Amino acid sequence: MKRFGLIGFPVGHSFSKKYFTEKFEKLKLKDHIYDLYEMEFLHELPSLWMRYPDLIGINVTVPHKEGVIEYLDQQDASSVKVGAINVILKKKGNLIGFNTDYLAFKESFKNWVNGFQGKALILGSGGASKAVQAALSDLGIPFNTVSRASGSGGYTYEQINKNKKIIEHFKLIINTTPLGMYPNENECPDIPYEHLSADHLLYDLVYNPRETKFMSLGMNKGAQVKNGMEMLELQAEKSWDIWSN
Repeated sequence: MKRFGLIGFPVGHSFSKKYFTEKFEKLKLKDHIYDLYEMEFLHELPSLWMRYPDLIGINVTVPHKEGVIEYLDQQDASSVKVGAINVILKKKGNLIGFNTDYLAFKESFKNWVNGFQGKALILGSGGASKAVQAALSDLGIPFNTVSRASGSGGYTYEQINKNKKIIEHFKLIINTTPLGMYPNENECPDIPYEHLSADHLLYDLVYNPRETKFMSLGMNKGAQVKNGMEMLELQAEKSWDIWSN
């Protein structure tokens, strides 16, 4: 048996098990299995590898994309650049970390918008945010971040709600937080949606539901929107490339 899976907390909403199960069936890989491993605390990770000696690779989701680094033996260049991990490969007893979020976001953004001229506002400061920051840097798109706490070098939500010119200034807004993800579909990032316009682009990394409240409120103001499904599929395929080569 060749085993793969996803760690994070929570993971019940994830599409990864369905995606890889269907992929294995299509490829006629009857000895391959993909499972969800709900893991609130990372100190549980070593016991997971011990419990499943046939576990070859895992995806990593919130809230562990940064903390998992200390459990690795090696990292590839992209994950070092980003400072976060979403794929792990066990090879000859060593755990090697990769970041396919970064490449997947960059590719999906280029598929959506070609030659964007403007500045981006990234909502969130976790591992997914770091992947987006690295991708935007590659694309030459200047950006700033928004987080709940001050001192992170970016804006706070309080600041952008007090000064409408901030939202008007950044024409690309990317949600890297889990706000609005199933089963909390009524949640959304706390930004002044009333100051959005048809000049804005809203990219939500959330993929379930397909249309989030963040996207819906943006569309109400004429903004173009995109969810995270394409990025998710791209990072999953890039994960498989790592595990299968």
